[in-house]
Amino acid sequence: MEKHISVPLSEEDAGSLRAGDYVYLTGTIYTARDAAHKRMYEALGRGDKLPMDMADNVIYYMGPSPAREGRPIGSAGPTTASRMDKYTPALLDLGLKGMIGKGKRTKEVRDAIVRNKAVYFAAVGGAGALLSRSITSSEVIAYEDLGTEAIRRLTVENFPVIVVMDSQGNNLYETAIADYCEEDGAENG
Repeated sequence: MEKHISVPLSEEDAGSLRAGDYVYLTGTIYTARDAAHKRMYEALGRGDKLPMDMADNVIYYMGPSPAREGRPIGSAGPTTASRMDKYTPALLDLGLKGMIGKGKRTKEVRDAIVRNKAVYFAAVGGAGALLSRSITSSEVIAYEDLGTEAIRRLTVENFPVIVVMDSQGNNLYETAIADYCEEDGAENG
C-alpha cells in the first residue's frame, strides 16, 4: 500500500503502517550516524540533555556528500542501520518514532520498536542522488565537528521509504524471504 505521511510521526500514523508499505514522508526529519549516536548515548549516560527531542521524531542514518551549488545537500543515501543498534533501544524509549536506514536490525531493536509503537523504514541504497531531490533544506544542529556525521535537521517532501519493521513486529526482510521461498517451491514443486 502507498501512503503519504507527515513527520514528525504521530503514534497513530506509526501504528497504521505495515511492513511492505510504500511511504512518502513530508516534514522534518533528522540525520545521525555512528559517531552522533555514540555522543548522544554518552550524553544520556551523564544525564545531559540531547541536542534534539526524540519524541515523535524520525532519524535518518545518513551522512551526505557536499552540496552542489544551488542545492541544500549532496547525495543522501542511507547507511547500514545495524551500526546504530546498540544505541537505538534507548532512543526509542525516549519517544523516537521512526528510523530510516538499510539492512537488518537486532532482536533488541525489534523489541523496542514494538514496545514503543515505532517503525523502521528502509531507503534504497545506491540512490542517494535521487533521494536528495526530496530534501528541500538541511541545517547542522549539533556536533558540527563530526563533519558529515553531524546531526542535521532536514525538511523533506515526498521522501520515499519502505516500511521494513512495523509497530506490530512484522519484518519485511523475513516475510519477503518466506514469500519468495513459498512461491519458488510452488513453481518447482
